[in-house]
Amino acid sequence: MRTHDEAPEAIDTAVVMDNVQVTAIKQGLTLRNRPVAASVVGRETIERRGVTAIKELSQLVPNFHIPDYGSRMTSSVYVRGLGARIDQPVMGLNVDNVPYLSKDDYDFDLADIERIEVLRGPQSTLYGRNTMGGVMNIYTLSPLAYEGTRLGAEYASGNTLRLRASTYHRPSPRTGISLAARFMHGDGFFTNEYTGRTCDWERSGGARMRLQFRPDERWSIDNTLAFGMLRQGGYPYASAATGRIAYNDPCGYRRTTLNDGLTIRYAADGWEIASITSYQYSDDRMTLDQDFLPDSYFTLTQAKQDHGLTEDIVVRSRGEGRYGWLVGAFGFYRHRSMQAPVLFKEDGLERLIADKAEQYTGLRPHFASDRMALDSDFRNPAWGAALYHESQLRLGRFDLSAGLRIDYERTRLCYLSSTDIDCTFGDGRITPFTERDTLHKSFVQLLPKAAAVYRINDGNSLYASVAKGYKAGGFNTQMFSEVLQNSVMERMGVYWDRHYDIDRVVAYKPEKSWNFEVGSHFAFADGRIRGEATLFYILCRDQQLTVFPEGQTTGRMMTNAGRTRSRGGELSVQALVARRLDLRLSYGFTHATFAEFRSGNADYAGKRIPYAPRHTAAAVAEYTVSVGRSWLDGIVLSVDGRGVGPIEWNEANSLRQKFYALAGCAIRFEQRHGSLSLWCRNLTQTRYDVFYFESIGNAFLQRGRPREWGVTLTINLQHNER
Repeated sequence: MRTHDEAPEAIDTAVVMDNVQVTAIKQGLTLRNRPVAASVVGRETIERRGVTAIKELSQLVPNFHIPDYGSRMTSSVYVRGLGARIDQPVMGLNVDNVPYLSKDDYDFDLADIERIEVLRGPQSTLYGRNTMGGVMNIYTLSPLAYEGTRLGAEYASGNTLRLRASTYHRPSPRTGISLAARFMHGDGFFTNEYTGRTCDWERSGGARMRLQFRPDERWSIDNTLAFGMLRQGGYPYASAATGRIAYNDPCGYRRTTLNDGLTIRYAADGWEIASITSYQYSDDRMTLDQDFLPDSYFTLTQAKQDHGLTEDIVVRSRGEGRYGWLVGAFGFYRHRSMQAPVLFKEDGLERLIADKAEQYTGLRPHFASDRMALDSDFRNPAWGAALYHESQLRLGRFDLSAGLRIDYERTRLCYLSSTDIDCTFGDGRITPFTERDTLHKSFVQLLPKAAAVYRINDGNSLYASVAKGYKAGGFNTQMFSEVLQNSVMERMGVYWDRHYDIDRVVAYKPEKSWNFEVGSHFAFADGRIRGEATLFYILCRDQQLTVFPEGQTTGRMMTNAGRTRSRGGELSVQALVARRLDLRLSYGFTHATFAEFRSGNADYAGKRIPYAPRHTAAAVAEYTVSVGRSWLDGIVLSVDGRGVGPIEWNEANSLRQKFYALAGCAIRFEQRHGSLSLWCRNLTQTRYDVFYFESIGNAFLQRGRPREWGVTLTINLQHNER
């Protein structure tokens, strides 16, 4: 444990960066020397703050917001006014340098994490697609840097139990192996009044094995194999009209993942090469009472299987010369198969189909059954390749850099949609029918960037950068049930004002942006005050938005807004104001609006972009009491506050969540071989909403979690850190 008699450590933002092993391959050794807004959270901070998932870094990182709603499949990331609820993410995720291809797998339990880096602003030149808002890099604990056994247990509100165990060994000076396992059980916080049981229960577990080998000073081999399982209820959606959670059909989500990443590095004189290879597998299933009412309208079961392969080869210069360079080649292949049947039940058939048919034609259909399936089967293979380069030139106090990436992607959607409808309508009869086709999309992007850093001294610098960001286009499969329902109505002679052209409705274009940024990394008062400040301006074209078509619809549509603008600033500060008092502050402001967006007859120009918060703020104060006994090293007292909002819930800005703040506190007893923490979150029982949406003309929302308390025990055995 770092004592406050020692000089404060070098950090990258207001969040502490602990003493860690350098494992980054692309962005260099020290982020403070780079023209990027970056927050680095080290192991000590992760454990003291009780961070168990990436979404718990919300507000601690300026302009970074991951709302906790729905299920762990819902990993919506919003940063600097950019983000979308479904399909492509706005921020990339790498674990031990391996990129995750599916946003649905972003939300998993963190255990034995060495550090987390959150880089804001486009990282597309080095990392490619879906990093226009930034990238999150997670590095797990290295068995070559740590030896021993770690045990952890936590009990908290909602009958939540977390257990973890890991062991790290070095059979030889150049070989390290680690095994880690985790388990989580929680009963949840929200009750479905229809069943009388909590609906957001969760069970999860996983294991990780890491093997590192350094045969000599030039070669290194690192392989991580991770397995995870998740079962949960989730979806505590309450009627906005009544405030009650009450639906009659089951909701839930399950997921099984397997990931293997192999990194091989070779360091020569003046240059080094790294190969990062991965295989990713995900099998998940989402079950929804899609009307979220006690009535029997319709349900959805979405099951998908993902296989992904990635290969990234990076060659870069070594040393502290005037000129540095990096070149790389990246390729991926992903194959997704998905089945997504929507089952219309008695209320859905009568109110959504029969009533509408009678209203428009004067005839009422009579169904042979009180059930009708709208079945969809998809195959969605995609592959891509990229070449990229970055050069850096040092001229006195100036560090100049420029880079370019060419990115190609091709995706295909093969769909087979069918319905088992059997009904009489007037003098005729409507029988089962099938629709099938194959859609193709290809995307080519040039992704340049340029930046300059002016080094005032070792702790202070100014920088400016301009970069292009890119989020891939694709196909939105969640509209197929609506398309099929429309086909059923047309066979009954009901023709809406809208007619769904599948290629137009299902496909959406890539999102592109230009990010202009100026910032400063600063340190003064002998390093006791450190931080960064950033101003940004983003011009975005074809921003991807998730919208609900008007009327009593069953699908969600991904559409492209014409143009949007986002501007704002960020500030992160850490201050050691006294020998034992540590303060950390972060604030982000974003003014994100539509510059050009028409939907139907509505013109939303000048309106704020929904779901992206205007303000994020956090303040953490820690006071350490030194004890200096063999049985107790010290006591850490901490209080914190986080705030976010306002958040617009629709394009018209007629509904919003006001700014809200959550308070927390903790007391932590630290000893060389472990720690014991008592903590509380949402201390003041603040009531707030984290999500709002509409389904078949009804509005729903999800409340934020109530007050939580817990106790966390950590034990370190045979600790020997190098």
